Amino acid sequence: MNDATSANEQPRNPLHGLTLEAIVSSLHEHYGWTELGQRIPIRCFIQDPSISSSLKFLRKTPWARDKVEGLYLFMLREKRRYDGRHGEQA
Repeated sequence: MNDATSANEQPRNPLHGLTLEAIVSSLHEHYGWTELGQRIPIRCFIQDPSISSSLKFLRKTPWARDKVEGLYLFMLREKRRYDGRHGEQA
């Protein structure tokens, strides 16, 4: 399978092409460490949190990465729902 084929297999996947760093940074920006730690209670979000420590842990821990990706998708849905209800005022 070549790269062009694999890129075309996920045209509607909102995670496709995103780095884990971009996902964690977006979640941190949207929720902050405190709420992020409440939503996904793992040490890297609760005790002395940082993007760097979170990435190290999440890259080695598939179940935690799945939770982070799931929360990211939830955040995107909530943003779309909010934007759809409130529309952008010009």
